[in-house]
Amino acid sequence: MANASKPIVAELGRPETPEETAARQAEQSRLYRQRKTLNNLVLSLLVTVGLVVVIVLAVPRPATVERDPVDYAQVAQSVQSSMPVPLAVPTLPEGWTSNAAELRGGGADGVASWYVGLLTPGDSPQYVGLTQALDSNPTWLAQQLGDSVAAGTVDLGGVTWTVFDNRGRSGDFGNNQYALEAESGRSTYIVAGTATPEEVQQVASSIASDVLAQPDASGD
Repeated sequence: MANASKPIVAELGRPETPEETAARQAEQSRLYRQRKTLNNLVLSLLVTVGLVVVIVLAVPRPATVERDPVDYAQVAQSVQSSMPVPLAVPTLPEGWTSNAAELRGGGADGVASWYVGLLTPGDSPQYVGLTQALDSNPTWLAQQLGDSVAAGTVDLGGVTWTVFDNRGRSGDFGNNQYALEAESGRSTYIVAGTATPEEVQQVASSIASDVLAQPDASGD
């Protein structure tokens, strides 16, 4: 009669025995502890991740990795003996900096060049690059300017430059958003970058005397 008052367990088709009740309760306790442990683990992980985020946000760090400025005039002086023509050296106002200056070997195209990478003044500096190539050819020039299309000329300091204005054009022009090209003697000059046309022209104007001073192709 004692078992009659106990509920029938559907899985068993009869009331539980005391041993089965104890086993069930033990299993429920085990599962509860397991869930609680898992919940605590997840909570701990969330807290840890939160602390890491706070630490990362709290530690001050520079927005960009800055390179030490390059004295391109000094570099030009040290490598001038390696080039048979005078190297162009921009003369720019305070605030302009350089992050690169080097002679570049002829490579597969056989065209050696002098390169200066410049950064405009201000909190968000833009790039302007100067390349002076020796005895260039149409293939080299096309490689430098990509799909740029001539858009007229501009006279800067007595030098006539061909203008390549790619702003607003569809296509990947890289750093050649606005470019200027001129030739003098054995040298071909390209001044191009992501800066404004006025800033690119400022660099071109600053080397006008260097361009005009180039000996002619015969070396006279």
